Amino acid sequence: MKKLFIALTFSLVSASAMAASVNGHFRSDGTYVAPHQRSNPNGTVTDNYSFKGNTNPYTGRTGTNRYRNDVTSPYYEGPNSRGKSGHSTNPYSSGY
Repeated sequence: MKKLFIALTFSLVSASAMAASVNGHFRSDGTYVAPHQRSNPNGTVTDNYSFKGNTNPYTGRTGTNRYRNDVTSPYYEGPNSRGKSGHSTNPYSSGY
């Protein structure tokens, strides 16, 4: 019984760490967002698929974004022209 409990707990923790599948949808401004995989937020941009040098395992594309306006990026250059710093928590806005 103890092994079953441990196995169940491990599978739940593993499932919560996996990327979530996002269905295609329209934003409030009419822009279409294609279906994609999204990882759980963790407060850093360096492990995003789009971050420079990282490879997206679903598409095979290599990231090129340096997130220069995000304090968690090693390429940080300060706030953007609108005074925004850090990555956006709003899924409908890049914050930049």
